[in-house]
Order: sequence, then structure tokens, then C-alpha cells
Amino acid sequence: MGRPGSERRAATGPYDRSGGRLPGDRVPDPGLGDTPRPRPAGTGERGVSSMRTFVRVLPVLFVVAGVLYDYLTPAEFTAAPFFTAAPLVAAPLYTLLCTALTGLVAVAAVLAVHLRLGIVLHVDAVTEVVTVATAAALAALINVLVRRSDERLASVREVSESAQRAVLPEPAERIGGLEVAARYEAAQADAFIGGDLYAVQDSPHGVRLVVGDVRGKGMGAVAAVAVVIGAFREAAEQEATLEAVAGRLERALAREGTRREGLDAFEGFTTAVLAEVPHGECAVRILNRGHPPPLLLHADGTLVTLDGGPSALPLGMSELGSWPDRAVCEKFPHGATLLLYTDGLSEARDRRGDFYDPAARLAGRVFPGPDALLTVLAEEVRRHAGGGTTDDMALLAVRRP
Repeated sequence: MGRPGSERRAATGPYDRSGGRLPGDRVPDPGLGDTPRPRPAGTGERGVSSMRTFVRVLPVLFVVAGVLYDYLTPAEFTAAPFFTAAPLVAAPLYTLLCTALTGLVAVAAVLAVHLRLGIVLHVDAVTEVVTVATAAALAALINVLVRRSDERLASVREVSESAQRAVLPEPAERIGGLEVAARYEAAQADAFIGGDLYAVQDSPHGVRLVVGDVRGKGMGAVAAVAVVIGAFREAAEQEATLEAVAGRLERALAREGTRREGLDAFEGFTTAVLAEVPHGECAVRILNRGHPPPLLLHADGTLVTLDGGPSALPLGMSELGSWPDRAVCEKFPHGATLLLYTDGLSEARDRRGDFYDPAARLAGRVFPGPDALLTVLAEEVRRHAGGGTTDDMALLAVRRP
């Protein structure tokens, strides 16, 4: 039996590094009236789209190749591998009807070739027809199983989205006179929520915000996220100072730690940064508990890293030491945007192992609003990390209009 050769194709998408820029350099942003930066010819999206199109036409190509192979080679050679592969490749790609039609076309093509050669009743010819028909039946069964798995996955995704909306609800576009945007980017495929968190709460003392990162992964981290956000929303309404809010979060995590088992019972902690924008004041108070410092982007592109203030341990580590919380007050003028983020942004690595530096990348740039800022950030981080990150990323941006 002759066997057709196989071809191995490897697709490599383009890689875009936008590093090497000085902090003060102004980089034009699409949609702001400037000329966008040129991108390499042939993007990764076009490459993936072309590959998908090629895969979807493979069943047709296999049938055509089988017919040509049988016609152009001696009778003792067979194209059964081509005809068998056609419905099997169609099974995960097509609907059940299209998969069944592909199998029927493959069987019909085999019979047509055998009629042309006058060997319909030959033992080898009958065996080939039975083989292709069996493959077509198996392809239909595989299609049914794949569709059921897709339905279960869609159900799981729907539950995940519901859990995300319950634990991390999307904030309103305007809260307390501030423009607000938030985004959560999960590193794990088909995941929607992990150990990163954000929340915005208007209170009698001003608009209060929190962004944090819970140690660990899985449902334990999600449970801790729910505890922190629930405690924050209650404390933001009741406590007069940002320091008191941090104390409430500390006690809530301590109670949560007593219900945990294993390593998390001893090493559970949450890095967080709290912010408060008082009503009627062009200021923001920052309290940092072991978290990456927030960034303040002024309307003219000037960027300030709000990393002042005393060092403090993450929430949930009070047993190791006690340092009094002290919030630092910074100017927050009109037109400025406050950006809070988790280390999924600042620790995203490229192929050379270089970190994504949000302060260096954003300095000198202007954005029409907080949502546009987060959209650009998410896209740049994906390109920097080669299409995906290894850690979840939570972003929260507020602008004083």
C-alpha cells in the first residue's frame, strides 16, 4: 500500500518589542489624532486566521488529493489514508450534518474511483470502502462528543462569568464625579477570575478604591478576594480614615486565615493599595501595603509614581510585626488619571526576560479617558509577553474630569 507523505508546518507569529524608549518620549496613540506607530507586516492575528482557514478546508483537500492520487498512480496503490482522514478532520471543525456529508462524499469518491478502474468488487477495493465508511461513522460519533463537550465548556464559562460579576462587579463609568474604568485579565485560558481584586466605593469621606493581589491560586484565593472586597465595602462606608479601613481589612483576613488549612493558614496574605479621593479636593490619599505603587498621569503626559510613604507589610501578616499605617496625600489635579494595578502588569516578561515597565511606557503619553488607557495597556502587555501573561492582571483607572 502506498502512503502519502506528510508535511509539517510551523507558524510563528510576529513579535513586537516596543522597549528602548526614554521615559520622556511621546508616543502617538491611535485614535488621538496622531499617526499610529507602524506595525510589522503580517500580524499574528492574520497568521492565526489564515491557519484556521487552511484547517477548515483540509477535508476537501484530502478528498481531492485522494482522487488525484488514485487516478495518477498504479492500481496497486491506494488513497485510503486521504479518504479516511477527511471525515476525521471534519469532525471537530464542522457541524454534525457537514461531518456526515464529508463522510458520504469520501465514500462516494472511493466508489467512483473503483468504478473508473473497474475493481468495485475486488477484495482490496471492498476493504477500502469499508475502512472509509467506518472512519465516517466514527467521525460522526466524535462530532457528537465534541459538541457535548463544547456545551459543557460554555456552561462552565457562563458560571465563571457570573462568579466574576458577583465577586468583581464592573464599576459604574462615573462614581462620585470621577470617570472610572476597570479590567481583569486572567492568565489561565478560559478563566475569568483569580486572586487579583479591585473595588470602588463612594462614601461620605470620598471615593475610596482598593486594588490587591491575594497569595495563591484557585478557589482559596477567590474566597479571600470575596472577603477583602466585602470588608472593604463595609469599612469604606463606616471608617473615617483610610488607616482604619486598612485595619478592618487586616482583621477580616485574620478571621479568614483561621478557616484555612495547610500552607495558606500560615502564609496567606494580600498585597494591596488603598486610595481615597476626598469630595471637593484636588488630592488623593494613598496607603500601600506591599503593593506596586500607583501611577498618576497628568493631562500633559507627565507621569508621577506615587511611591512615597513608609513601608508596610501586606495585609494578613500582622503576626510578623506591627507598623502603624500612614496614608500619604498627593495632588490629584483636574484632567489627571490615577492608575492602580497588580504585578501581573509590571512583572510581565518578554522573550528576553525583560519586565514590562508601565511608568516608562506611559510617560509622555495622553489618553482620552481611563477606558482607553486600560485598553492600550492590556494590548501592549499581551504583545510584550508574546500573546499571554503568566499571572493575572487587575487594572483600575480613575480620572478627575
